[in-house]
Amino acid sequence: MGANASSLPGQPDGPSPSTRPKLEDIPDSCIALVLSYLDPPEIAKLARLKRAFLAASSADFIWVPKLPSTYPYILSKSDQGAEDKGKMDIYARLCRPNPFDGGTKEVWIDKRTGGVCLAISSKALMITGIDDRRYWNHIPTDESRFQTIAYLQQIWWLEVNGDLEFQFPSGSYSLFFRLQLGRAGKKSSRRLSNSENVHGWDVKPAQFQFTTQDGQHAVSRYTLGNLGNWVHYHVGDFVVSDPNTSTNIKFSLTQIDCTHTKGGLCVDSVLICPSNVGKELLSVDVEVCKKL
Repeated sequence: MGANASSLPGQPDGPSPSTRPKLEDIPDSCIALVLSYLDPPEIAKLARLKRAFLAASSADFIWVPKLPSTYPYILSKSDQGAEDKGKMDIYARLCRPNPFDGGTKEVWIDKRTGGVCLAISSKALMITGIDDRRYWNHIPTDESRFQTIAYLQQIWWLEVNGDLEFQFPSGSYSLFFRLQLGRAGKKSSRRLSNSENVHGWDVKPAQFQFTTQDGQHAVSRYTLGNLGNWVHYHVGDFVVSDPNTSTNIKFSLTQIDCTHTKGGLCVDSVLICPSNVGKELLSVDVEVCKKL
């Protein structure tokens, strides 16, 4: 009788649904270990699906290897200051633009790769004649991450210089100038591009170049085109070998043939990003950015 007492008529074999193991029964440390093998977008997706994943996803050991090796330096540069938070919060913060140098530069990490990206506003560049309103104007626009661009009306000598000292993680990086022919604007919420002053860019190519403190150098020449559209002009790539040493890079855009004037150019920013991220920009602008 005792042998049959555990199986009463009408009772299904095995544990009842209420006693079966659930995801919530697995220790957070075990779930976190599984999450550590996933990419950040995959972790975020799972955290939105189940509370158990959300609780486990905040473990520091998941995020430490996904953060750039120079993240303490990046946080120290930010105008927003550095706060003591969990590594997941730090990763989330770095995925958003972090302004520094008075808001004229921004740094962030690519959500998919964790690579460090950096943008430099036109206001942080040294532009010949920028203070003379006969030649240049600063124009507010929401087409720039900095909400402002430098617009060239007309000039004989175009020279735009910039420099940066920054502690990048090891890797290969690409440098771009983001430019547009035609004045950016809006009317009745519609995007407009005024081509009235665009001239002189088909006579001679513009020259782009950069030099790093360890002797890396690149020169590119393009005939500017694609009227009314922002284009990333690829200057070249450089390699960072030592993440513990700041990289100093000087870069420029020039068109100094004084036999003709040129005008109608919008200068937004300079972009530095990991070369694998830069390839995606090149694939978009490849038909426009034809080197000479």
